[in-house]
Amino acid sequence: MALGSGGMAGGDLVTQLLTARGVAPDDIERHRNPTLRGFLPDPSIFHDMDVAAERLAQAVLTGESVTIYGDYDVDGATSSALLIRLMRELGANPAHYIPDRLLEGYGPSGEALVRLGQAGSSLVVTVDCGAMAHEALEMAHDAGIDVIVVDHHKCAAENPRTVALVNPNRLDSTDEAASYGHLAAVGVAFLLGIALVRTLRQRGFFDARAEPDLMGLLDLVALGTVADVAALHGLNRAFVAQGLKVMAHRRNAGLNALIDASRLKRAPQCSDLGFALGPRINAGGRVGESTLGVRLLTGEAGDEVHDIAARLDVLNEERRAIEAEVQAAAEEHVAGQHNRSVLVLSGHGWHPGVIGIVAGRIKEKSGKPVIVVAIDDQGEGKGSGRSISGVDLGAAIIAASAQGLLVKGGGHAMAAGLTIEAGKIDAFADWVDGLLARDVERARAGQATIIDLSVAPRGLQPELVNQLEIAGPYGVGWPAPRVAVGPVKLVKVDIVGNGHVRVIASGNDGARFKGIAFRAAESDLGQVLLHGSHGRKFWLAGRVKIDDWGPVAAAELHIEDAAFAD
Repeated sequence: MALGSGGMAGGDLVTQLLTARGVAPDDIERHRNPTLRGFLPDPSIFHDMDVAAERLAQAVLTGESVTIYGDYDVDGATSSALLIRLMRELGANPAHYIPDRLLEGYGPSGEALVRLGQAGSSLVVTVDCGAMAHEALEMAHDAGIDVIVVDHHKCAAENPRTVALVNPNRLDSTDEAASYGHLAAVGVAFLLGIALVRTLRQRGFFDARAEPDLMGLLDLVALGTVADVAALHGLNRAFVAQGLKVMAHRRNAGLNALIDASRLKRAPQCSDLGFALGPRINAGGRVGESTLGVRLLTGEAGDEVHDIAARLDVLNEERRAIEAEVQAAAEEHVAGQHNRSVLVLSGHGWHPGVIGIVAGRIKEKSGKPVIVVAIDDQGEGKGSGRSISGVDLGAAIIAASAQGLLVKGGGHAMAAGLTIEAGKIDAFADWVDGLLARDVERARAGQATIIDLSVAPRGLQPELVNQLEIAGPYGVGWPAPRVAVGPVKLVKVDIVGNGHVRVIASGNDGARFKGIAFRAAESDLGQVLLHGSHGRKFWLAGRVKIDDWGPVAAAELHIEDAAFAD
């Protein structure tokens, strides 16, 4: 990629960074310290929010039997746990239902909803699923079961038949509500919690009892938001910034046990949510038991939370091994699709619990949208896709479903899922490639490595990292600042771990630093670092981190790009 420059205006480093990213001068302080007070909207701007709050309030007041029906990933688990914990504080005792990924697949099934009604639940709240479940929700309606859908996935033109569909991505949303379309489902669930408490307050429910601690649930919101790769701008930044503070107090017994099982010796950081805690909860739904995440996050001290956390840790290791096998098999198919803009890779017997991760890995290597499909013994394929910035994969999957190419499908711009008959995979691959080819070409042509800051090697110090962290938390939509360091010569380059390229670089100023390019050994970047220098000097670009493994903390560079300095 080409090295570009984002440029920064005057002032302190954080102000420069915020200004360069488009924050208005009079809005700098709100973004420097993102709080809920600064970013939270009135929940009533969302269609059906007040209807959902009224229906939930009625259930609380009358002691109605309620079931929270969640997806099997981290966003579903945290959304479910948030509503369950909140309703417990309100005196209710909702049940939960998490479908099995392999046996039931994504989203609410009509049969499961009807069974819940027969078991006594007159109200079901689906979280992180349901926006496209028209047939299932029609069955529930016909059976006399009220369903509230709390979701964030893309919707069709016709909304399903529900008591309420709370989703900022409804096609009939106002512009104001649609501006919150980047929220994860757990963020939408938190807004519903605010609306529910407000409704109960208006009814005098808290005249004789304390109000619940909504802020204490932000650790769940932060975890679900980051793990679901939701864009960290605006309200999501506030959710994560404040949620990390709550998480540091370790009041949620299940999260506390999970932090211990992840062997974190400090308060969790934003990156830990996506790379340590989130994958372990996901492992339950991917290769273990789908209810483990909710049971962990709703458990109390003295419950089985430590046993569940330990089991999730073991399952995560099993997931890694299965993932490696499926990735190796899928990559064998990549060469045969070098002329395609969208890679559709399929195989019999692949574990459907890891195909989303594999799709993401191959997307990073290829720079193209990737869909990986696992075909079972009955000839049905379960697919998961990951896209690149600028290519709306979720909209393409919904369109393919409308064309009759899929049994079902949905998602959002960067990630989507589908069910397909094995015999239609080739036709679908041709169709989606034709639909998105121009978008992919345009997106890839516009790719460049944008630099926030350039420093000489001696400027790569822990203090620089600490200053930049003030403008966090960072993630998708609000990436960590990319720093260019140079010119440098590579003193040592080798491969460590699972294909990581490690370098020691030295600058004209005599300073040395360590850098690492993760999983880059077979990439163009990795090959240039390993073999292409021949004594030439580089500019290296990437994210700066603290390396605290040695006796003295030092700054290191996580390398994402390189350019010859000459």
